[in-house]
Parts: sequence; C-alpha cells; structure tokens
Amino acid sequence: MKPYLGDPTYTIAVLKSHGISARKKYGQNFLIDRAVLQDTVEAADIQEEDCVLEIGPGIGTLTQYLAERARRVVAVEIDRSLQDVLEDTLSGFPNVRVIWGDILKTDIGEIAKEENAGRPLKVAANLPYYITTPILLNLLENGAWISGITVMIQKEVADRILAVPGTKDYGALTLAVQYYAKPELVRVVHPSSFLPQPGVDSAVMHLERYGEPPVQCADKTLMFSLIRASFNQRRKKLVNGIVNNAGLPYTKEQVENALVSCSIRPDVRGETLTLSQFAALSDALSAVAIA
Repeated sequence: MKPYLGDPTYTIAVLKSHGISARKKYGQNFLIDRAVLQDTVEAADIQEEDCVLEIGPGIGTLTQYLAERARRVVAVEIDRSLQDVLEDTLSGFPNVRVIWGDILKTDIGEIAKEENAGRPLKVAANLPYYITTPILLNLLENGAWISGITVMIQKEVADRILAVPGTKDYGALTLAVQYYAKPELVRVVHPSSFLPQPGVDSAVMHLERYGEPPVQCADKTLMFSLIRASFNQRRKKLVNGIVNNAGLPYTKEQVENALVSCSIRPDVRGETLTLSQFAALSDALSAVAIA
C-alpha cells in the first residue's frame, strides 16, 4: 500500500510527479493535515456498509480515508486534468468510482439507485469555496437521496449557517440550511492545513438531515420567497422588502395584517424573524385572496 495522502511530504511528491498545481478556476487547495482528515471521516460516521458521495476529490486525499472505511465511494470531479493522478493515488482502492462531471448537473438519485440500492448516501467533501452555497443547497434539496452531509467549507460560511436571528451573519442561507438539517461545527481548520494556503480559516461542518422539517408550512416555495425578499433589503422593514419584491403580489396592508395575525410587529425587520415565524407568516399570506 502506498503512503496515504495528507502527509505533506508525500502529497508534494505526488503533485510534482504529475506536474500538478492548484487551479484557482476550481478553487483547489490540497489538504495536508491527517488530523483534519480523520476528524472529517469520524464526523461523517462512515460505516463499512455505507456508500459515500464525495464532491471534488482533487488528488484523492479525502477519498483514500473514506474508501478505507466505506463499502463504496463515488467521487464526482469536474477537473479532467486530474484523471492520471487519481488513477495513481486510488489504484489501491477498488471500491472507488470516479464520475467526471459537475455535481450541480449530476443525478444524485441515479447514483443512489446504481450504487446503494436506492438507499440514501452519506456525503463527505472538501467543497470549493467559490461555489459552496449552490452545492450545499443542491444537496439539501436532494433530501430523499442523502442522509448526512459532512463538508469542509469557508469558516465565514459556517458562521452564517450557525447564526441566530438579529446578528449580521443571519440570513437566507441560515434559514435554508436549518430548514433541512441540524448543523454542527466539527472543528475550525487553519490555512496551514492546506497547500497552497488559502487566505481564510476553514471549518468542518456536519449537517444531519431532518426526517421532517422542524417547521411546517402550507407553501414552502412562498416561505422561501419571503425569506429571500426580507434579506435582499435587510436594512428595510420586512413589509417594504415584501411589497417591493416583483415576485410577491401583496399590498402593504395585506402584509401588515398578516404580521399582526402572527403576533409580529408590523415594523419588524426580516433579520429578526425565526424560521417558525417565517413559516407562520407564509401561512397567513397564503390565505390572502389576491385580486
């Protein structure tokens, strides 16, 4: 068995032997910290019967650790220039399959059917920071096919996910994630754990999907439209944010009446509302007759 990636000396040797350098286009930073890799796999709770979906395996660093634990690892990689190095670093792991493509255009349900008899997958990944939010939301919205998500992300994004109402980090991403999953900060990761070093701290985060959302609402699409409207103009009153949104057909009076019916002050700012309050407001407005 070859040495595991994550060892800085071996990682540098592999990169040099294949003439690889990190590509900014894909937000590549190679992890060279074994403790972080081990903590990520532990947080993902990988069992020997699991099928794991990895996003952006890069040169196969996390992939090796996942493959050591899981029955099957399916890694989706967009950068085809990494094909030779992955064939090298993963040659000792016959339980790994690499799919070349964009995770945002990949049918996750089809992977679950082909590789896991239709059972939910566990996701583990070192996500490219430039596209973290779209990937996270895509994973969360594919809920039927995913049981848990453990990802390395920019710490700033982790702070936003864990934020509470009324703080500067609280926003639409906070509410979207917390609607679908229970977030937990596993650890903060210093730039020195990567090659090359990014300019920011990172964080490993685990998202455990809810079987049922923590709040119920009659129209989820409307609720998220209200959330987006409130944070698009977060310094304005919630009423104005909703009324000025072209996609929402409510008058100022209708919104104010709906807020009052939910025991929410009409002059409230959206950044102070909880997920359950947005759900209640959504239900109140969904009952409003639109002229």
